Amino acid sequence: MSLNVDVVVRGPDGEFEVLDTPAGVDDSAGFESWRQKVWGSDVVRSLGARYLPLVDGEWMEVPTEELPLFLEELALLRARLDVICAAVGVHPSSIVRRLDNIEAATLRAREIGARVLIW
Repeated sequence: MSLNVDVVVRGPDGEFEVLDTPAGVDDSAGFESWRQKVWGSDVVRSLGARYLPLVDGEWMEVPTEELPLFLEELALLRARLDVICAAVGVHPSSIVRRLDNIEAATLRAREIGARVLIW
């Protein structure tokens, strides 16, 4: 199994609708094991990440108004990629590819006033 990143909208009763991923766009946020190994790792937490470590439990949803903060977190992780990779033993290109996917979904969500869901 793998983690997916999707753009979602919430209805008035709290139900959510997952929007279609555009053709040719990768929605992978990593492998299921990355819940603990990468995104929930001690090193990612120690860098101050507060969103991605949430996938360590279940799914992680970022509300529309917090998308700018989430983009800052993604930039922080990119800036410290060497530290993360050394600590978790994952090749940088694997993490960069997933960060790219997550960032692209976040930018799509911001553009339409939606949310980001990683599950």
